Amino acid sequence: MNIVDLLRSSSRQGTQVSRFNIIAAAIIGASGHFMLFFVYKYLLHNDWENLPVRLVGVALCIGVLFRLKNPEFLGKYFVFYWHLMLIYVLPFIITLFLLKNNFQDPWLNWEIFMIFVLMSFVPNFVMFLFDLIVGVAMAFVAFLLLPPPVELAVQFNVFQYGIVAVFSIFAGYMFSLSNIKGIVAQEKNTALQMLAASIAHEMRNPLGQVKFSFEKILHELPVEHQQKIAEYISSEGLDRVYQSVAQGKMAVTRGVQIIDMLLNEVKNKSIDKTAFTYCSCVAVTRKALDEYGYESDRDRRKLTFEYDEDFFIKVDETLYVFVLFNLIINAFYFIKTKPDARITIRIRSDGDRNRVYVRDTGPGIPPENLSRLFEPFFTSGKKGGTGLGLAYCKRVMRSFEGDIVCDSLKGSYTEFMLSFPAVSEKELAVYRKKTIADHAEVFRDKRILLADDEAEGREMAMGYLKHFPINIDEAANGREALEMIRLNRYDVLLMNLNMPVMNGFEAAEAIRAGKAGDSALNIPIIGYTATPSYIASAKTEKVGMQGLIAKPVREFELIRSIGSALKNRPVNGSASFSGLTVMLVDDAHVMRLSIRWMLEKLQINIIEAVNGEGALEHLKYNSYACDLILMDIQMPGLDGLETTRQIRNDHTICGRDIPIIGLSGESDEKEIARALDAGMNDYLLKPVDHQVLVNKIGQWANAELLQ
Repeated sequence: MNIVDLLRSSSRQGTQVSRFNIIAAAIIGASGHFMLFFVYKYLLHNDWENLPVRLVGVALCIGVLFRLKNPEFLGKYFVFYWHLMLIYVLPFIITLFLLKNNFQDPWLNWEIFMIFVLMSFVPNFVMFLFDLIVGVAMAFVAFLLLPPPVELAVQFNVFQYGIVAVFSIFAGYMFSLSNIKGIVAQEKNTALQMLAASIAHEMRNPLGQVKFSFEKILHELPVEHQQKIAEYISSEGLDRVYQSVAQGKMAVTRGVQIIDMLLNEVKNKSIDKTAFTYCSCVAVTRKALDEYGYESDRDRRKLTFEYDEDFFIKVDETLYVFVLFNLIINAFYFIKTKPDARITIRIRSDGDRNRVYVRDTGPGIPPENLSRLFEPFFTSGKKGGTGLGLAYCKRVMRSFEGDIVCDSLKGSYTEFMLSFPAVSEKELAVYRKKTIADHAEVFRDKRILLADDEAEGREMAMGYLKHFPINIDEAANGREALEMIRLNRYDVLLMNLNMPVMNGFEAAEAIRAGKAGDSALNIPIIGYTATPSYIASAKTEKVGMQGLIAKPVREFELIRSIGSALKNRPVNGSASFSGLTVMLVDDAHVMRLSIRWMLEKLQINIIEAVNGEGALEHLKYNSYACDLILMDIQMPGLDGLETTRQIRNDHTICGRDIPIIGLSGESDEKEIARALDAGMNDYLLKPVDHQVLVNKIGQWANAELLQ
């Protein structure tokens, strides 16, 4: 550690500013110096007293109280004011009075007291010495300048005084440790309160969207009558149900993202850049706008998307969408007061920087708040806001090597600008070459069926895939694709959803029903469509597709989607899991209910345990326990990690090597590492995705299912 780092560390450790410290410094320092003047001047008849010197100390002590009313008082410069106050009222004043009163016993005692108190307030030894030396040096200068002159005569035992001074430093340090612990506890409590408030506030929007989706589904459902099973639902009503389901699921996904964002912000966790990919800015922005949970069609019509040209940006798609969602949510919040206000999102390319503008014609932001918008926990006019959203957006944009700034005119508009570094053709060529190399083995000798009634669409997709060692067959509609799959084996079906004769939804449903043969039941199906994803996504999931791509199809997205489908082949149909037994260990009843519902549809036998003790008891007293365990990590009593360790190390358990998949709401890498170190084979994040869970079970309980 160099000198600069040492000084910074010492300053940070030696500056303990808490509510208690501020009140103590103000009350004891201000009242003490004021009253001691009269005590020593008129009762004890001190040789030297000075009211102006005392009053300056009183003013400095009272000044720190402004920090209680306004936490931003003096901003980053408050630390200098704090140390100036301590230096003046402790080593400076007391040493000055000690010198001017020629080392009289009362002032020697005060000097010892000063050392103890200063160490209590400044627990870092380097910082303590700095404050002490500066204060004493200032006192000597003032001693020489202030009248009357005094001829010093040292008449005390310096050695004994030194022993008491050293002891005072030690005692003050021990006292300061207790003080620090109290401050840390207070900060933790404050942080937890702010985190709880942040989660409660930020989750209202996605939970509101989920509630709204349920209400729309309820509205579309027919009324039950005893005389008949159900009324008829129109195709338009069914479409609205699918849309509501998709929007509800998107809201849940956003809720999980919000929780991760808040936890990462509190932990100050860095953003993982390894997942960044090159995306079409127009495509990913349009996808975000399609997926956004508008409160009404009227709100949807208030937002306009404009672009003249497209460009690539290197981002994490989820994080970019989060930034856009945050800006759109804020914009809709503020334009509620202006019924005719609108939101416009524009994409512009400008030399070496590409930009996305989010502009609303709402009430605007006061000029004094603009410079602080991206500070954590600062809000401007949003009741109940936490101030974490824009701060996290800033972190995200910086991780993209870009930035986010705001321009606003009070009463007129607010515009946020997201800037991204331009991606050169050379950079794209390097990434394209790497993408092809990374997927070459996965694609090798694979056979893909491309179903599209438009020859232009087939040609574009084939052009993107021409660099891979694969075989591609073509079909003009779903019925033709179904017949070709019945006669041939394919590794992936890539299909346009909107085709004549038989569309993609109908073809996928027929394949999953076995109409193309049992060998095709588990073929990965990827659909692509010009229909907005918020309309098509729930339908594609319902019929058993593994991917959905927006048209026009983009090269990198197509390659990644096919590669993912080949690596994680789906497992569909209950026959694949017939006879399989899974133990589900989770203390949350609703979680067991949800997962059991997923697995029972696949005819999987379920054994439930509400805690680790129950799981161990079952494993010990049953010769054949199960084929796989789904284990919650955070459980009261014996948690999932300790339960797993005991399973792996207990020789009385039959099948100690049984696959165990951990379940947790914590996505932190350390938590995942702890799970694997405890002996778990894999890890899934709650809420559990159905297809991911099914694939994991197929992978660990019966690996040949995926072959």
